[in-house]
Amino acid sequence: MIIHLIRHGETAHNRSRVGLGVEDVPLTPFGEAQAVALASHFADKPLDRIFCSPLQRAAMVADKVAATRAIRPEPRSELIELDVGETEGMEFPAMREKYPDFMRAWAAGDTSVRMPGGESIDDVAGRLRPYVNDLRALPVESVAVISHNFITKLLTCLLLDLPVVHFRNLQVDLASVTSISLAANGRSTLLVLNDTCHLLHLEQTEGGV
Repeated sequence: MIIHLIRHGETAHNRSRVGLGVEDVPLTPFGEAQAVALASHFADKPLDRIFCSPLQRAAMVADKVAATRAIRPEPRSELIELDVGETEGMEFPAMREKYPDFMRAWAAGDTSVRMPGGESIDDVAGRLRPYVNDLRALPVESVAVISHNFITKLLTCLLLDLPVVHFRNLQVDLASVTSISLAANGRSTLLVLNDTCHLLHLEQTEGGV
């Protein structure tokens, strides 16, 4: 089975580089164009199931990818982004000023430290592990999972049997695709990481989108 991990497209929070977790914000017009590009990318690829975060920025992408298929996206609450708590909508310099102790622990790689008023990386990994087991047990050939930054990174670690602290070693850009092959013997192989080739035509015209 091949699992395609897809990050949603651009939101106003992403564009402004402020914290974004569980707030249910829509895609920008450029993010919608990215969703269309993702749909075109998968148009000739087999997909047996499409799972998504119920937050609209991921669900909108899932709807685009599923539009020409006889399957519907399946929202899963486990795929909701890391709850960033009180840092929702904050710029990063403001976070460092207001929460210095948290920022020091976060920078040191402590996966147990919780976002102020929110979740930790370990919290999110804990809710994702049963879902990963569900994915591994699916009797299908190809699956798309459309979610968020931290979710995509943590799913990559869990599917590859890597310690979750290695999420920091991964980059997953907006509207990117990461593909992992799961063999019948349980072996997992990274096929593609952070593929954004399907967006190149958008980057050339971004200013007009």
